[in-house]
Amino acid sequence: MSLFQTPPPPSPLALRMRPRTLDEFVGQAHILAPGKPLRLQIERDDPGSIIFWGPPGVGKTTLAQIIAHITKAEFIEFSAVLSGIKEIKQVMLEAEKARQYGTRTILFIDEIHRFNRAQQDAFLPHVEQGNIRLIGATTENPSFEINGALLSRCRVYILKALTEDQIIVLLRRALEDSERGLGRLDLRAADEILRQIAVYCGGDARSGYNILEVAAATAPENGEIGEEILKDTLQKKVLLYDKSGEEHFNLISALHKSVRNSDVDASLYWLARMLESGEDALYIARRVVRMASEDIGLAAPEALNLCLSAKDAVDFLGMPEAALALAQAVAYLALAPKSNALYTAYSDVLEDVEKTSAEPVPLHIRNAPTKFMKQVGYGKGYQYAHDLESKVADMDCLPDNLRGRRYYHPTQEGREKLLAQRLEEIRRLREELRKGTTAGKQDGPIKSPQRDE
Repeated sequence: MSLFQTPPPPSPLALRMRPRTLDEFVGQAHILAPGKPLRLQIERDDPGSIIFWGPPGVGKTTLAQIIAHITKAEFIEFSAVLSGIKEIKQVMLEAEKARQYGTRTILFIDEIHRFNRAQQDAFLPHVEQGNIRLIGATTENPSFEINGALLSRCRVYILKALTEDQIIVLLRRALEDSERGLGRLDLRAADEILRQIAVYCGGDARSGYNILEVAAATAPENGEIGEEILKDTLQKKVLLYDKSGEEHFNLISALHKSVRNSDVDASLYWLARMLESGEDALYIARRVVRMASEDIGLAAPEALNLCLSAKDAVDFLGMPEAALALAQAVAYLALAPKSNALYTAYSDVLEDVEKTSAEPVPLHIRNAPTKFMKQVGYGKGYQYAHDLESKVADMDCLPDNLRGRRYYHPTQEGREKLLAQRLEEIRRLREELRKGTTAGKQDGPIKSPQRDE
């Protein structure tokens, strides 16, 4: 370096803190703990090729580098985004020459799913001949994105997103490490601050390191990374949330129970909490549609259409524009009359389906499209309700073992009150028909089931 050259900027914190040994590596115990498959493959220096499948920032590249270091192999890193077939052929040629001199080559391909089929095929002969040990990393399902022939020659290891506690371990290590981390800055951060970073980065260690590095750059010397610094770093209020953990279920439970209890203010609050925490708006929309049937049902049947429209708005507009459509649906559900009659009715039906014998469909309500079916009794005794003055036939439609079973018990809420009246009228008419006291049982002839097509 000349006197007039400036020193290069330091590497990003995420790169500096990359683990160098398996002992430093955090996470993936299901494949790396003593006795687990990947650990055994590394310790035995198994030359087999590998595909790492998992979300960003969980250690795919790091594991490949550790394997290369342990096995003392030459490590060549390839990006499927930047490289083409010309570069592939050149690397394969060099690896073949290196093997003749006893040098092993590990070829690491990041985002291997971005290579097309022809490019992936170019690796096959070199993997089979042992010229290279291929380690691919992908965020996509390998069974869909990687050639079957190549996939069959590789072991696939699934890597999981890091937990909050694991992210905190890495962040605390970066704060304290004076050689590679931020230890020389003598900064402090409470566990709750590190947990908020861990929640925000969603299991991505690289993202967590980046947030910590920016926050450290704005913190006072020998100072503390506090709530205000973190808020400025993230440019928004940090909300404690875990999309797959307890807080996720706590919040959706709070939203659902607030709607059920007709508390519109609480319903809107919990909706906003979920959306601002980064919850998937489509997940909320699906749950809202469920609420419309489970807690409102036929007391306000239009609620279901409103919620489906809100779901369509999420698809069409995206966030944050669709937030108001979800708010509209949630507010309507909270204010609508409530009934779980349909929910309990269907639950009772499912119980009977599970616990009673599945008897055949009664002959009189079976369709009879052929002459033979008519001859054996299909449709015999069927009464076409539209031809009757009462529009109700004296005809059982349940199997014999469930005859007379009642599932739906409407409430007196909203439109269900009218449905309850109609149900009582239907039952009264059917009872009168059975007693022979209502004109109309013979007002029309028994019709062929084809009229009911």
